[in-house]
Amino acid sequence: MTNETHILDQIEECAQSSIEGVGISQDQALWLMSLPEEFSPVIKEGADRVRESFRGKTIDPCTVMNAKSGACSEDCHFCAQSTHFRTIAPTYDILASEAIVGAARSAQQNGTRRFCIGTSGRSLENPVELRVVEEALGRMHSELGLWSCATLGSVSGETVSILKEAGLDRLHHNLETSRNHFPKIVTTHSYDERIATVRKAKEAGISVCSGGIFGVGEGNEDRVSLFGLLRELEVDSIPLNFLVPIAGTPLFGASATIGADEALRIVAVCRLFFPEREVRVCGGRIQALGDRHTEIFSHGADGVMIGNYLTRSGRSPDLDIRMIRDLGFDLVPPHPLSPMTAGVD
Repeated sequence: MTNETHILDQIEECAQSSIEGVGISQDQALWLMSLPEEFSPVIKEGADRVRESFRGKTIDPCTVMNAKSGACSEDCHFCAQSTHFRTIAPTYDILASEAIVGAARSAQQNGTRRFCIGTSGRSLENPVELRVVEEALGRMHSELGLWSCATLGSVSGETVSILKEAGLDRLHHNLETSRNHFPKIVTTHSYDERIATVRKAKEAGISVCSGGIFGVGEGNEDRVSLFGLLRELEVDSIPLNFLVPIAGTPLFGASATIGADEALRIVAVCRLFFPEREVRVCGGRIQALGDRHTEIFSHGADGVMIGNYLTRSGRSPDLDIRMIRDLGFDLVPPHPLSPMTAGVD
């Protein structure tokens, strides 16, 4: 048996392990990450089979809104909203619930299935701001029947309970990277604080979306370590972001840009690691993948962020919805309470 044949057999073993619902081990994931580019088509084919087996031919598009921007006390080295760095990101207080619901309604009309309310800052414990988010979530639930999500920084158990009662379906809170690499990109709060927020949401029975950002100087060991912890925490959706270097931040010009081959390998290995979970490609999709960004689904992704990001413009949502359909996929069904449920989709 040649070495190449042996490698191909091992890749197939990884795919079969994932199709059986077990998911690959951290050692297997690290090995797959390190393989030469010539093996990418085989890894892709395995990841595609796993996606089809567990996630079918449906894609879940989500949209995020920056409901409160800038003036953040934290120093996440990739973020434009930190007061530690001088960037051109806008700064404004939390918007009115009416504006948030209006944006959610527009996003729903553009094809999104899940709308995320984002607020800058270490946490959202200010009672006035919390009330705004609570009201917006309630109206998104009662008026739109839209799957709701929120990314609010660290939250207390009490806040989680309030948000759940208001109708929050999912809390988004990225771990960003491995425990070992985290201090190199964030120094103003601990890794354990992030983990605690994820656990509070899980304990409250709220779905959790938690992943990371790639291209921030981490190695394959860090990527696999992150995947291992996310599996341990039993998160429901794994968002994959790729660094878009922002002028004024410490990572501007400091890290090698991830290219399409590397980004797609991360997507494929993530799918093999998490056969039954959502794998969602979010920030940096176009910048990292260029004209190959349509390949995320054939590499295992079943979710994608459409529209604008927190501080940067994205593609027009109709282009991504058309892309999904042109590739032969359907959108996930709308929320059962959504007026769209009675439609053709």
